[in-house]
Order: sequence, then C-alpha cells, then structure tokens
Amino acid sequence: MDRSWISNPDRLSAEYENGVGEFVTFVRGSLDVQGLTKCPCNRCMNREVNHIDSVRYHLLIYGFLKDYIHWTEHGEQSNPQVPLGSSIQDTPPCMNEQDEEMGEALRDAAGHAYDIGSSSDLLSDMRPPAEQARYDKLFEELHNPLYDDCMKFSALTFIVKLINVKFLYKWSDRSFVTLLKLLHEALPVGNHCPRTYYETRKLLCDVGLGYEHIDVCKHDCTLFYNEHKDDDVCLICGVSRYVRKKIPHKRLRYFPITPRLKRLYSSKHTARAMR
Repeated sequence: MDRSWISNPDRLSAEYENGVGEFVTFVRGSLDVQGLTKCPCNRCMNREVNHIDSVRYHLLIYGFLKDYIHWTEHGEQSNPQVPLGSSIQDTPPCMNEQDEEMGEALRDAAGHAYDIGSSSDLLSDMRPPAEQARYDKLFEELHNPLYDDCMKFSALTFIVKLINVKFLYKWSDRSFVTLLKLLHEALPVGNHCPRTYYETRKLLCDVGLGYEHIDVCKHDCTLFYNEHKDDDVCLICGVSRYVRKKIPHKRLRYFPITPRLKRLYSSKHTARAMR
C-alpha cells in the first residue's frame, strides 16, 4: 500500500484525503466496542484515544505523524510488505536511528493517552497551549534536516550532540559561540545551525534539560528563593547577598524534580522501573 500521502503537506488534496480514508477503513477492523482508537495526528501523537470519527477529523485538520509509516499501534504487523514502486520511506529523509529514538522520547514526554470515551472529541487539547506549542516546535526541529538534503542530522540531534561535546571537553562559552558562528557560515545557506549559545540553551530548555539559578548565603544559612528571592542580606547572619554589583557570593543550580518525575512516569521505557 502506497503511503506517500502521509508526507503530503497539502491536507486539502484528494491524495491526502483518500489516504486518511484508507487509514480509517483499516482501523475500523480493530476498534473496541465504543469505536475508540489511538489518534496518530500531530497533536495527539498516538497518546490520546478518540472515537474513530474524531480521529479522521484530527488527521484532516492537524496532519498525520510523518514517522508513523507502519501502523503497529493499530494492529498492523511490525514489518508489513511494501509493494515495489511505492514512494514510501521508513523515515523522513533526515531521520535516522538517533532521530527516531529522540522522536519517541518526545512523544513519551508529550503526555499520556486518556480514555475518556467518545466525548473526548468535545474537549480541548489535554495539554496546556504553551506546552503543546513547545512540543510542536521540538518535533519541527526534529524533522527539519540540519540543511537541505542532509541525511545524517536533524537540527535537534545536531544541537544536542554539539552541547554534549561542549560539556564533555569543558569548552568555554566563548569558544562554543565561535564554533557555532563558524559552523553556520561553513554549512550551506539556509541551514538550521544556531548562531548563539542563547538559541542552543533555549532549545535544550524546551526539551526539559534546563535548571534554575538560586543565590545562596555566603555561610550557607539561607537560599534566596520564594519569599526571600528579593532579599539583599541573609535573614540569619545578616551578611550581604552580593560580593559586588549583584554578583552573589554563592549560587546553586536547581533541577526541578516535578517535570522530571512527570517525564519518567509518562515514558513507557521508564514508568515500569518507577513502581
């Protein structure tokens, strides 16, 4: 079965609409008694359960997951036979094994599947709009090649590998920015290599790898946090918070536990170990 329609960006085309119809026909053979199934649209990402009619609507409005070629979540065998001459690809041009793993991790982090019956199509997205937009941006970076016709790296995997090398070999921020600028100039025009360290950090923060800075008293008496975040002196010993000009004596990095626990429980790879 030719499934090249999945990557067709024109959702109003007859090819795409007929392809969605083929998917719906295929899925109807494995529906439960309520007519519910996982929705593979770009918003639900096979994490939410909807009525089949709502699934069809979502696919026409939000598009079909580009890397969901083999419909294993809907009863298809892991490696179905693909006829010769089909234009189907197992993954988008820039996707490789590391991209697939990162894509699966992002889908895990995007949220759980909620079976709330056929009324689910009446509800808005289960995730807050800001969070949904954040994951949409990450998936866009994951499916964007580093540059046109790049087969080895997506923009996201390249950035993650770059930042990993930076910390592994203890590069300074200044040397890292210099490298980013050189790479951006050396790569073909229109590449997605970031030009500043800020852009890199912002993307990694969206992935969930960020942390918070919290100033600490010189003698470890107090954390300048919550109701004390604007204090200039320690509540306990009275020592000034700063050495000079808003430069604190000490500063710790706080990695928020709540979002990390949510990701651990939302991922099928780690939820079992959290019992």
